[in-house]
Order: sequence, then C-alpha cells, then structure tokens
Amino acid sequence: MPDHDTPEHSHEPVAIAERLKRGHAVNYLSDWVYGGIDGAITTFAIVAGSLGADLSNRIILILGAANILADGLSMAAANFTGTKAENDDEKRLRAVEERHIRIAPKGEREEIRQIFASKGFKGADLDRVVDVITSDKQLWIDTMITEEYGLASARRSPMKAAFATFFGFLICGLVPLLPFVLGLGDNAAPVAVVLTAAAFFTIGITKSRWSQAAWWASGLETLGIGLGAAAVAYFIGDLLNTLL
Repeated sequence: MPDHDTPEHSHEPVAIAERLKRGHAVNYLSDWVYGGIDGAITTFAIVAGSLGADLSNRIILILGAANILADGLSMAAANFTGTKAENDDEKRLRAVEERHIRIAPKGEREEIRQIFASKGFKGADLDRVVDVITSDKQLWIDTMITEEYGLASARRSPMKAAFATFFGFLICGLVPLLPFVLGLGDNAAPVAVVLTAAAFFTIGITKSRWSQAAWWASGLETLGIGLGAAAVAYFIGDLLNTLL
C-alpha cells in the first residue's frame, strides 16, 4: 500500500498543467489481469481435471493448448466487441446531445443548470458556470456525456483491450502447461501446482493496484479462487473417470 502521507504525483503548478494537458490516460493493465486470471484458472482447471481423469500428459498438452488458443481468442474477441459497443454507444449519445442542443437549447441549458445546482452552485456562480459551459458546444456535450450519462471522457481502444486480454490469457495460461512441455514426467503435476499457485498470487498482487486491499490479501484471494476452481475440476474429472 502507498504511503498515505506522500501524494502520488506533484502538485506544483507546472506539473499540474502538464498532467492536465496530457489528458486522461487509458490503462489496459486491467484487461491483462482479467485475461491472465481467466487463462491461469481455465488452463489449470483443464490440467487438474485431466489428472483427475487419469489422462496422459500428451492429452493434457493437447487440451491445454486448445484451451489457450480457443478460449483466449474468444475472450479477446468478446472484449473487442464489448469495448467497441461502449464506444459506439458514446458516439450515439454524443449525436443525441448535439441534436438536442440544436433543437432544444433552452432545455439543455436547464439540464446544465440543474446538474450544477445539485453540486452546490447557486446565484451568480451558477449563472456563470452555465454560461461558460454552454458557450462552447464541445464542452457542453462533454459535460452532458459525463454528468448525465456517467461515461468516462477517455475512450478505450477495442484492439488494444483485445490484445491485452489475449496476451494476459496466453502468458498466464501457459504456466500450468510448462512442466508437461518440459517433459518432467511424474513431477509435472506437482510442479504445475506450484507454478500456477505462484502465478495466481502474482496476479492477485497486480490486481491490488485497483483496490484498498493489502497486496498479500489480494494475492491470497486470487490464489484461493484459482485453486478452488482447480480442485472442483480435479474431483469432477476423478468422479467421471470412476463412473465411466
């Protein structure tokens, strides 16, 4: 956790101006973590289920590789489509607001007035902020997009989101398969458990960046979720192997 007595960035006027000039940074690390967690869990679940079903290492490699490629591409495609849909929706809402400003400017001004009145502006200050915002059509639309619809001003790239998800899935999904790729024989399974547990914990530490939880707590949480999914897969594989 960061030191709460130390700010995360400089508050000098020049530093503030430069930071605001750069605009809102779009971070795709969350997409990587999302893909990484899913890649490690699903691949390790396949490995565990295959071990429970007493399948050969060759079959484990085939199933694991198929999962990494098929499921990884599926997740990337889904993230691409979902992110693009969000961007398309924002474009649609911008067109709606632009049309409303053109055909019903008084009503749109009243929306701006009520939005900022709810924030505590009143009297001459409220009149001034309404005049400033509505004097610039782009600022007017941006304000409505953020305040009325709750959308972020920074637009994410569907392609970058998809690549981040796929490579996170690919890299973390390969971890449970490494001992089988290296041909460790009877030691492949326990080594896979240790490596995957380490991957889960590392992903959890990375994930703590977006929460107030301690890094070790986030790591243990992700580790528990991953190993829990693997345990279920193992027992299902063992049960089916017994029944069939």
